[in-house]
Amino acid sequence: MGGTPLFALNIVAFPIDELPKITLNKILQGGIDKAKEAGISIIGGHSIKDKEPKYGLVITGEIDESRIWKNSQAQPNDLILMTKKLGTGIIATAIKKGNVDTESISDAIQSMKTLNKDTANQLKDFKVNAVTDISGFGLLGHLKELCDASKVSAEINFSTLKFFPKVFELANSNNIPGGSHRNFQYLKKYTEFAPDINEVDKLLVSDAQTSGGLLISMAPDEAHRFIKNSNIEISIIGKIKRRKKSLIQLLR
Repeated sequence: MGGTPLFALNIVAFPIDELPKITLNKILQGGIDKAKEAGISIIGGHSIKDKEPKYGLVITGEIDESRIWKNSQAQPNDLILMTKKLGTGIIATAIKKGNVDTESISDAIQSMKTLNKDTANQLKDFKVNAVTDISGFGLLGHLKELCDASKVSAEINFSTLKFFPKVFELANSNNIPGGSHRNFQYLKKYTEFAPDINEVDKLLVSDAQTSGGLLISMAPDEAHRFIKNSNIEISIIGKIKRRKKSLIQLLR
């Protein structure tokens, strides 16, 4: 991570005979709007007819080789920082079931459409040891990758994690996506859970996110300077430790 995007290509699959073309127009316009916000143009792309809609962007960019942010250089005693709230997977599942209020939907959409651009730009002024994003593998999944690559372990505190309002209520009403369950089944062998972490809590930290925030490992002095000088909501959720048997320890 740490690169600068230059241009993008659309990748589109769409059931042109089943859904109105205006839906496709809105999807493509959304891509144009976010690319413009990122400071780049969409210069072409590829499309196919398919039974369900799919959309994505292929980005070409550039990076200074001396300033690449890897997920493999976290150091013991680093603080672990997280941007954006968790729970978009649960809210998305609740939307499909018709079980969620409009305010929760609006909060999740606003978060998912917010680029990590501003965070990354502000982060460039500080020394970062390791960084990744929180997406489909959830908080635990991406933290596990960071710890594994860096040959360290992590200790995180559940009480410091920020979730969208109503997420606990929705999770306890069984609005948990299949991807989150699969994440947990894979990650539980790498994680030591405190006795008071219940089954729903375990799924919450495994929740599959869409367009989640950044997960950052920084030395304490750099982390506090970054937080002090940033206008972005940032949470300190734990610390990097020397490698232990468990890659992650989740405390209450």
